[in-house]
Amino acid sequence: MSAASELRIDETRIEQILRDNKKTDAVRVREILAKSRELKGVTPDEMAALMNISDPELLGEMFQTARFIKEEIYGRRLVLFAPLYISNLCCNECLYCAFRRTNTEVKRRALTQDEIRRETEILIEQGHKRLLLVAGESYPHEGFEYILKSIQTVYDTRKGPGEIRRLNVNIAPLTIDEFKRLKDSAIGTYQIFQETYHRETYAKVHVGGRKSNFDWRATAPDRAMQAGIDDVGIGILFGLADWRYELLALMQHIEHLDTNYGCGPHTISVPRMEPAVGSDIALHPPNPVSDIDFRKLVAILRITVPYTGIIMSTRETPNIRRETFALGVSQISAGSRTNPGGYAEGEDVDDMAQFQLGDHRPLDEVIRDIATLGYIPSLCTACYRLGRTGGDFMDLAKPGLIKYYCGVNGLSTFMEYLLDYASPETREVGERAIEAELAHMASGSVEKAKMMMEQIKTGKRDVYI
Repeated sequence: MSAASELRIDETRIEQILRDNKKTDAVRVREILAKSRELKGVTPDEMAALMNISDPELLGEMFQTARFIKEEIYGRRLVLFAPLYISNLCCNECLYCAFRRTNTEVKRRALTQDEIRRETEILIEQGHKRLLLVAGESYPHEGFEYILKSIQTVYDTRKGPGEIRRLNVNIAPLTIDEFKRLKDSAIGTYQIFQETYHRETYAKVHVGGRKSNFDWRATAPDRAMQAGIDDVGIGILFGLADWRYELLALMQHIEHLDTNYGCGPHTISVPRMEPAVGSDIALHPPNPVSDIDFRKLVAILRITVPYTGIIMSTRETPNIRRETFALGVSQISAGSRTNPGGYAEGEDVDDMAQFQLGDHRPLDEVIRDIATLGYIPSLCTACYRLGRTGGDFMDLAKPGLIKYYCGVNGLSTFMEYLLDYASPETREVGERAIEAELAHMASGSVEKAKMMMEQIKTGKRDVYI
């Protein structure tokens, strides 16, 4: 691989694009939407034009287009995961975050390996197969070794018929050598949020610690990819700067990754700022994003980057989450706790949590709701374990071929959940959803799905292609 070019967010170019595309022209908008149905994305100028849609009819057409694209790429499956917070120790001073170093209103805790094992057991007993390990950006005396030990503890944990099959990681930026060690620990995706790409805003809200270095954080995905981690997840904390600016800057970051490493991000996360203990700015975001603008930005992301997974967290209410399922979201967290030890304690503890949740429902209820809405809850981890990552994954995702794997694997893992963990009510709803999904699938996929689910029914587990 040749030397990577330097990441540069061109603020002047972004501001020019926003000025040049203020006017909404219905003919142009419809041309952009028609073009986007070819699954090749749109240009920054076209993206900016979609941002200014306010006409209800055009909005409806954009939302329908986003749903079409998502289902063409991924089908009707929704992947589920849960965050596993292992520590709220942090050396940074991020004004919107409860974990910030000088916040005396938060009780600090780093879980022991036994406590991590217990948290993992509880999540397995709920039916989870995929977790996201999260830690504040400071570790106990072991340093980075603490993270590596914690990853191994999660993978080593078994409970009943279940285990965690893939662990994604959201931790502080690392050096290339550290990223190589992280890759060797068999993680799935390395996830990191820039929070805001607006440098002036970034400097105002990151006032201490290594995170105050914009470029060190922004280039973490480069170092991860240079170390061989080809699935990276990026994201924005909406509410800090103008969401329109943020989306265009995000596209510049994605173009940089695609140009230098042959593929863009595996996932994009879209959290909105939520209240956090000891943070006034989190209670009063400088650039709040309304519900309608939030729906717009999710749809625009799906239209612009059709192949990338879009993650919706439990920061949002059940209603907002339901609405975004139809706008391009392809992965969601469920039954989340954002404080270390929260699963064993049974609730989010305000004086230990990173932020307040909007959706407190348990996994079983979320799965039942998803199935009732006509989607297939998926706990699949097949691509990670078969090497369908990075460019290999994108080669299948960009032309819409990945859904032929996602569809049957999603049904297989859903059937496994229904048999091993579901409540009777959820199992009944789930079986109906499976029958409805089979009726929509291509004949070859139906045969594969039925064969795999029959193996699950006869006692086999972890069946995938």
